[in-house]
Amino acid sequence: MATFGNEAVPPSKQQKLHFEIDKAEAEEEDDNPIEEVRLTVPITDDPKQAVLTVRTWILGIAACVLLAFVNQFFQFRQNQLSIGSVTAQILVLPIGKFMASTFPKKEIHVPFTKWSFSLNPGPFNLKEHVLITIFANCGANSVYAVYIITIIKAFYHKGLHPVAAMLLAQTTQLLGYGWAGTFRKILVDSPYMWWPATLVQVSLFRALHEKEKREKGGRTRLQFFAIVFFSSFAYYIVPGHFFPSLSALSFVCWIWKDSVTAQQIGAGLNGLGIGSFGIDWSTIAGFLGSPLAYPFFAIANTMVGFILFMYVIVPIAYWSNFREAKRFPIFTSHTYDSMGQPFNITRVLNEKTFDMNLTEYHNYSKLYLSIFFAFVYGLSFAALTSTLTHVALFEGKNILKLWKKTKTAVKDEFSDVHTRIMKKNYDVVPQWWFTVILIISVALALFAVEGFGKQLQLPWWGLLLACLIALLFTLPVGVVQATTNSQIGLNVITELVIGYIYPGKPLANVAFKTYGYISMSQALGFLLDFKLGHYMKIPPKSMFVVQLVGTIVASTVYFATAWWLLSTIPDICNPDLLPDGSPWTCPGGEVFYNASIIWGVVGPLRMFTSHGVYPEQNWWFLIGFLAPIPTWLLARKYPEKKWIKLIHMPLILSATAGMPPARTVHFWSWGVVGFVFNYYIYKRYKGWWARHNYILSAALDAGVAFMAVILYFTLQSKDIYGPNWWGLDSSDHCPLAKCPTAPGIEVKGCPVL
Repeated sequence: MATFGNEAVPPSKQQKLHFEIDKAEAEEEDDNPIEEVRLTVPITDDPKQAVLTVRTWILGIAACVLLAFVNQFFQFRQNQLSIGSVTAQILVLPIGKFMASTFPKKEIHVPFTKWSFSLNPGPFNLKEHVLITIFANCGANSVYAVYIITIIKAFYHKGLHPVAAMLLAQTTQLLGYGWAGTFRKILVDSPYMWWPATLVQVSLFRALHEKEKREKGGRTRLQFFAIVFFSSFAYYIVPGHFFPSLSALSFVCWIWKDSVTAQQIGAGLNGLGIGSFGIDWSTIAGFLGSPLAYPFFAIANTMVGFILFMYVIVPIAYWSNFREAKRFPIFTSHTYDSMGQPFNITRVLNEKTFDMNLTEYHNYSKLYLSIFFAFVYGLSFAALTSTLTHVALFEGKNILKLWKKTKTAVKDEFSDVHTRIMKKNYDVVPQWWFTVILIISVALALFAVEGFGKQLQLPWWGLLLACLIALLFTLPVGVVQATTNSQIGLNVITELVIGYIYPGKPLANVAFKTYGYISMSQALGFLLDFKLGHYMKIPPKSMFVVQLVGTIVASTVYFATAWWLLSTIPDICNPDLLPDGSPWTCPGGEVFYNASIIWGVVGPLRMFTSHGVYPEQNWWFLIGFLAPIPTWLLARKYPEKKWIKLIHMPLILSATAGMPPARTVHFWSWGVVGFVFNYYIYKRYKGWWARHNYILSAALDAGVAFMAVILYFTLQSKDIYGPNWWGLDSSDHCPLAKCPTAPGIEVKGCPVL
């Protein structure tokens, strides 16, 4: 029991004292209708705290640039690694405090103006920290349009004007401001739109800014972070340089070196991955994200979906030779012709117009996929419809109630304690700010697609249609995400729409998908950050400025990093020509390229109807639509069995959506680590878990990232790799896993059966 003065304070009152809530504020404590928000978010504010300080700009832009560079840098590598803003959130705290203790406090006047500023406006405060983290969020969110630039330059080997490429990267990210501004009143100001994901960062800010006294023999959270960071940094030189094979250890292949079937079963990179694992944090977290950041129920549902798909559906379909599956590798995202050879895209593309030549296509071959990749698309259909059904059944009544309350709440100028504080202390962002950015973004996007010789193939009406789809879906998808923390992706819908309307144009297809899907996703990302600022009492105009500058800076760095790597690394994205040990295999770009062929060149009409090879895959739309119904009926019949509601069909059906570039070795490594930390340690050592789990994740991410960048600049950029030995190979030593098993199919490096 804590003490306050000379009186003992019961635990139920300690939270009030922690936030220093006075009597007037205590009366408003229960004013927010969401219990999780009441328990997590403080209801105090100090409007006198400095926000857009020199420290905010220096540390914020530095974090934005660093995360954007590192994340794009890793996107081209065999083992991707996504560094989240939590790394910067932790790292900038001691730096900010150091700047506050050492920088001079003298006022500096800007020449010829009345403006002045101080290099040191006082102690490093929470609001500065939040804005720096918003900068970092901008750098941590990838620029999807870079994939378009990658496939044009590295896969199609076409030219692309750098200005067009830059405008593509910028406008796809900035368009979301228009949709965000349109719906912010409902999706941010309303207390019923509570955005559960923001509470994680609110909790971390509290942990970092609470005064922490080191116990005797113990360590502070910052000390723990430093120890793990330097350990991760030092260790990664082993899998990153001397022993890349540690990233995927597939023992089955080592035992049966001459068996195609054994290697298909045991390969962690190109097979079913039974017995395969990696001793490398970038293997564990590179494609699926850090398992330490996922609740165990999500890990369990994902692994169930993965196991059902990889060890039931795929083997049955492959070894029954469904749709000539044995003519192709069991696990690959490549496209093939009817003879089991890589699909020769140059035969069906007009060299000058860069669109499909139907005559050559009919004379050549229909397009085939590995049975694995065909079912990945089928499951993506199912995941989309199952999400709609699941949300309607399990959350429909709640969302409808929240929506009705929201419409009433937004009419009240001060709808809850947080909104009252924000309205009282700060000016709102004028709507015309958002409108101007939207108009400028649309104009620049039209210039990008219609100018420069129409290199992107997308006509003006296609861009406007993509914008319309994004606008129409932002509100309903935003309501779902703000109340359930689930976002319904539009990538499949956008690919289908433009694939049917405008077939045979690969770049038009991917550009339409990016403008339609990503601009909506960006809008929801902006709104999520705005809600975080709302809870942390950040002036809205300061939030807007930081988000806008951060988005422009991040998009520029993502584009510049990609353009630099694509222009300077010989044979980037071509594993057959890269030297041994080279990590520049572009797994995400390869998937994006093959998707452009499937949806853009050939199109859904010639893939998933009677004109193509895989018309059965359309049944997955119905399967996904019906899948949540049995679970919902069981949950209604047995309400006392809480575990039934934890069966999440959209998670199960979308478990393998990231495959490839994610491989089986990544899933097994991710699942095992997730089970250990978020089930076993969480259950047995909850105190340790609460104090260290997220900090451990951030430290491991940061250590790997910094060592990988140093290795590149000091060694790999000079074509210096590790010692020439067996362990230098970045594959898992399962070459036969890529082989077909149908009789008579000849593939280089494979036995003819």
